[in-house]
Amino acid sequence: MPCAVDNFVRENQTRLLNELKDFLRIPSISTLPEHRQDVRRAADFVAQQMKAAGLEHIEVIPTGRHPLVYGDWLHASGKPTVLCYGHYDVQPPDPLELWSTPPFEPSERDGNLYARGACDDKGQMYMHIKAIEALFAVYGELPVNVKFLIEGEEEVGGESISEHVPKNKEKLNADVALVSDTELFADGVPTLCVGLRGLMYMEVEARGPARDLHSGVYGGAAPNAVYGLIELLAKAKGADGRIQIPGVYDDVTAPAPAEVESWKRLKFSEKEFLDNEVGSAELTGEPDQSVLARVWARPTFEVHGIAGGFTGAGAKTVIPAKAVAKVSMRLVPNQDPKKIVAAFEQWIRENTPKGIQIQVRVLSAGPAIVVNPDHPAIHVAAEAFSEMLKAPTVFIRSGGSIPIVGEFAEYLGIPTVLMGFGLPDDGLHSPNEKYRISNYYTGIMTIAHFLEKYGQTAGQ
Repeated sequence: MPCAVDNFVRENQTRLLNELKDFLRIPSISTLPEHRQDVRRAADFVAQQMKAAGLEHIEVIPTGRHPLVYGDWLHASGKPTVLCYGHYDVQPPDPLELWSTPPFEPSERDGNLYARGACDDKGQMYMHIKAIEALFAVYGELPVNVKFLIEGEEEVGGESISEHVPKNKEKLNADVALVSDTELFADGVPTLCVGLRGLMYMEVEARGPARDLHSGVYGGAAPNAVYGLIELLAKAKGADGRIQIPGVYDDVTAPAPAEVESWKRLKFSEKEFLDNEVGSAELTGEPDQSVLARVWARPTFEVHGIAGGFTGAGAKTVIPAKAVAKVSMRLVPNQDPKKIVAAFEQWIRENTPKGIQIQVRVLSAGPAIVVNPDHPAIHVAAEAFSEMLKAPTVFIRSGGSIPIVGEFAEYLGIPTVLMGFGLPDDGLHSPNEKYRISNYYTGIMTIAHFLEKYGQTAGQ
């Protein structure tokens, strides 16, 4: 066990936490142009911290949008190479009125650190850098070779890193990737994620009349863009939660029976999931599928927002000329994003209401990924996790998407260890996002322990 590393982390807890707070104060919202300089500040912060930790060849790499940050240390002769990935950009904090404390002023409450990006992914990504610092501080060197590639566009589709990876395969060559952007299945349960859903994110724009019209003069004869868009989107799913777009389920493969049986052994309570995480009157979705299957292994169709017409105070009786919806589909293994995009566009053409014109803009599209749990690095990670948390490691899927995992597999030919330390109620993308402070420290120790154990496997 890496007692010396553990002691280093414990002795430096205050500094480690204060550094993370400084990082979280940077409002690196990648989707908003007015925060472009803040995103750059966050990239520079990451680069400075990499250098301070002991990494070499630090680069802040310009892209068409937000920078990538690279660093490495390659002096562990004969040892494997680990490619550490994370992202420094964050989601917008809206609605601000629902935050108990300002989203970019980190606040400690009940053992948690509250801030936008605390868990997704600044807090978790920063653990990797601090694990490297701890190993250097204790041993003066690293047990493995490491490369870091940190991006600033994960929350907006990751276009720049998707272009960078296939063009830099030799530079990024590694034995395994390490990502901390997932969560523990439950508090204190070491968890490795071995499957991620893909994501297809779109804007659907509806146009009706040439301009907004007076509803008294034209109502009953003129098409309404907002109503037409709602009418269209309402057809996409049935009352049973099944997607009504032909072809969507053609390539869906059910999880293996052994995997389903392992899910049944997890301590999962549908009631607790409903009460503590979802907070609605009841759950929805395909009734013939378990809740875990619905969120891990089934495709979805969701509407994230609709804009159009008049929504201000008071009254304005217009028939809207234009409406836009943000829409996504989560994909599962074997589904081809290009095929699903084509099926969706064909369905749009066949179901657009009379008098409405629809345009679909695909903002991002990435496939699902399943990691082979029998890979040696996965075994080492499971052992390291179990030793640190003193409990058996469980293997799960995640309903979320991390597109780069599939790209590492496709272009670099390497699997990814998805070793996250978030909790199910951390509120990612929501007001009052948090990260358990003790998990931050435990994560640093566990990542260092994994790198030590993985380095010991060389030549065995």
